[in-house]
Amino acid sequence: MITTPATAAGAADIPCPKPKVAKPAGIPPRPVPPPDDPVDSAVGGDALATHGLIVPAGAKRPPAVTATTWMVADLDTGEVLGGCGPHVYQTPASVQKTLLAATVIDKLDPKQTMTVVRSDLDIEVNSSAVGLVVGGKYPISTLWLGLMLNSGNDAANALARLAGGGGSDGVAKTVAAMNAEAQRLGAYQTHAVTPSGLDGKGQFTSAYDLALIARKDFASADFRKYVLTKTAQMPAQPHLKKGGFQFQNENKLIFNYPGAMGGKTGFTTVARHSYMGAAQRNGRRLVVTLLGAEARPLRGWQQGAALLDWGFSLPRDASVGKLVTPEEVAEQKAATGDARAESTTAPKAAPPSIRAASGRDVMTVIAAGGIALALAGTPLLLLLTQRRRRRRFR
Repeated sequence: MITTPATAAGAADIPCPKPKVAKPAGIPPRPVPPPDDPVDSAVGGDALATHGLIVPAGAKRPPAVTATTWMVADLDTGEVLGGCGPHVYQTPASVQKTLLAATVIDKLDPKQTMTVVRSDLDIEVNSSAVGLVVGGKYPISTLWLGLMLNSGNDAANALARLAGGGGSDGVAKTVAAMNAEAQRLGAYQTHAVTPSGLDGKGQFTSAYDLALIARKDFASADFRKYVLTKTAQMPAQPHLKKGGFQFQNENKLIFNYPGAMGGKTGFTTVARHSYMGAAQRNGRRLVVTLLGAEARPLRGWQQGAALLDWGFSLPRDASVGKLVTPEEVAEQKAATGDARAESTTAPKAAPPSIRAASGRDVMTVIAAGGIALALAGTPLLLLLTQRRRRRRFR
């Protein structure tokens, strides 16, 4: 690609392609997010610090989607292929369950049987549940299937309670661990309040953060197995006179998209539709994350599929930034003496050197013409970044 000069500081954000559809009536007001931190907004590359569109130089225009923010990245190389407001705060809905998985999936024995308690069913009325019953005995693997396929908020509570020690404070302990894991991954704009993604005061994430979380999830063989499962069976509870039943994966990508690897859907009336999905094609594994979408004219997974198609159409060296790795996060914290506590407090600023991670030549697209962008960074940081981005992530 031809090197292009960086845009002037303070340049206007480039509008993202949107379909011409009316917004549904009666949508609740969105929660007020923390103020933008220009440092956090540049994690993974300075070009990502925009509320608008960012795509590689020469790339074709991405599809018009209703998602308020989105991002496409390579799971293996960590290259960010493009996005719309990748670091803009959004409410997550049930894609937050992917952070629960990233935090505790390796800490719970899937073959272990657990017993559901009443607090596990303490969820919002009419919210999604997989149908656990108090006193029911279930393999933990069944809870993960209920969480990922049917978006069971009851399963989220049960898994969080168990991972937190099984006591009355188990869920709170796991939510704290989720926030610590987000910090470890470099997902500085993510703050969990509930394990399920049911709306909570101060709960936010971003499209970039979700891609970091997805990268951790898809490194887990158990996660990959669960999210590709099309149907599962909820076991009968004879001692409670409750029969078993079948439930189905709500992520239609795995039924309709060649090479689909799975993902997670989400919806609340406040957050609107959210989605995380991944697919592989010709030796590439891409992930798409989107937030704040409407279901018409395309559902969340369909918007994800369109963006994945766009990502796969780009050259393998296309990039506007990168996904930072936990190793880079730890190194930069050590280098800057950043020893902040990883707790349930709201998102905090990233270490300075993480923020300046470099991408390749980029260009945003507008109707009147293209605006070229190139990322800034010190020579040493560029060298380190170029070396690290050649590592493959498994």
